[in-house]
Formats: sequence, C-alpha cells, structure tokens
Amino acid sequence: MRILIMGLPESGKTALGEKLSVEFSIPFWDADVVRKIYNDWDFSLQARERQALRMRKLSELEPISICAFICPLPGFRSFFFPDKLIWMDTVENCEYEDTNKMFQPPTKYDVRITKLGEDMEAFNLVRGCLDNF
Repeated sequence: MRILIMGLPESGKTALGEKLSVEFSIPFWDADVVRKIYNDWDFSLQARERQALRMRKLSELEPISICAFICPLPGFRSFFFPDKLIWMDTVENCEYEDTNKMFQPPTKYDVRITKLGEDMEAFNLVRGCLDNF
C-alpha cells in the first residue's frame, strides 16, 4: 500500500510523513532525501516525471510505505499510483515560480489538510489503512 503526501514546498509534507512513520512504524521516503541519494537536483518536467517513478519504485520495497513529494501534475500522481492520497493544502504559493505555474491541485484525495498541525484526519486515515491491511 502506497500513501502519498503531496503539496507545494513548505506545506508540511515532511513533518507529517515523519510523524506518521514514527507513530505507525511505516517506512517513509522524502523526495529531498531521495534526490540527495541519487544526486538528482534537476527540476525539469522530465526530471519531475523521473522522480515520481523513482518514488513509486522505492514505495514498493515494503508492503506499506509513505512517500512525500510535490507531485504537481495529475500524470505524476498516476505514475505513482497511490492507494491513499493526503493533500497538504496549507500554502497558496511557494518560492519557486515554475512549481507554482505547474502545480494542479488534486481533484481526488482521501485527506485534505488546510492548516498545519491539524493532522488527526491523516493519522486516522493511516490507522484505518493498517486496520484493513
């Protein structure tokens, strides 16, 4: 099972992913850490697609995992193919204009968080996933 935490930079993806990972003992893959491992700091459209596919492969290493990355386009979300999607909708724009222009909010999601610190719904979603796993 793949849980995707997505949203613009500084929306709280990493903080939530780390909390969920510790609370439920689930592997967590953060996009910045993965980019560092692969030394891949290219943010072109092709590189973002490559990152989405890379995140999916890493997420498949364990039966259940959490991944956090911007995932700005619906196509990237379909490449990742999340079982559950948590949208961190806590910032309107980020410091990267190319990302702002590219970002398309998801039309389907399991949890939408609009304020940092209000993540109980995400905790309950993960708890429910584990109960059904």
